[in-house]
Amino acid sequence: MSQKFNIPDFAKYLNITDSKDDDLLMILYDDKSKIPLKSEPVVIDFYLLALKLDFDNTVDYGQTDFDHTESLLYFDAPNNHIAWDLDKPMTGYNLLISADFFDTYAKRYSFMHYNDHEALFVKDDEKQILLDLFTKAYAEYQSTQFSKAIVTSYANLILTYIEKYYKRQFDTRSLLYNQVVTDFRKNLEDFFSSGDTIKELPSVGYFAQRSNLSSNYFGDVIKHFTGESAQSHIQHYVIKLAKLKLRETSLPISQIAYSLGYDYPTYFSRFFKKEVGVTPSVYRNQ
Repeated sequence: MSQKFNIPDFAKYLNITDSKDDDLLMILYDDKSKIPLKSEPVVIDFYLLALKLDFDNTVDYGQTDFDHTESLLYFDAPNNHIAWDLDKPMTGYNLLISADFFDTYAKRYSFMHYNDHEALFVKDDEKQILLDLFTKAYAEYQSTQFSKAIVTSYANLILTYIEKYYKRQFDTRSLLYNQVVTDFRKNLEDFFSSGDTIKELPSVGYFAQRSNLSSNYFGDVIKHFTGESAQSHIQHYVIKLAKLKLRETSLPISQIAYSLGYDYPTYFSRFFKKEVGVTPSVYRNQ
């Protein structure tokens, strides 16, 4: 079982002796850092924001042909496993904030639960803005009587910019992600037309896995390019099939419900009425 660290214990693990607070830690990576270059997987119970300034193209963070940058941001959330194996010390900043202190901010952003290979690659002008914010946050953290509220405000502002830059990254990779949307629609059709017995309704996670993306990242890609959530796409497709079966077959409503992956026909009827405005039986007899 992987060891689990809070911020003070993680600071010790990294050979950092000047940790100031149990809820917050900022790290500036430079040549003087004594941080280990390698670590087996460990579990964290805090949020981590990392600005890496010397991106190594040999490391797979999900870079595509559309990304030409030496800087990236990546994140981790409480209960994530993290590990690293570096050839040389990294440069940049890490900002660690406890869940108790940062949950209110972080939970607003789905990207806080992206995978490592879905990092944000930043352009030069974006890097300068983010570097300025990290630098100012670090300067505050280094002050004699630093304010956790000020550092946290910088962190929240960083998240706001990250959200904006992810939208830009989606557009930059539009050729790639339009294919993700196309594949999603095909996989959705295939799921219900494969001829196999459907045991349950498909989840967003099921389709995300088929695209080799985390559920949050996949969902944000689908929403960005279609204007509709992945879950809504699934629900609308289920309603489309349900209407077709109700109109063109004499199957009992319970059998239609089972064929669409519902364990209980009452759940199907309730969902159908919510989406269509009438019950399945009324719709069939209209």
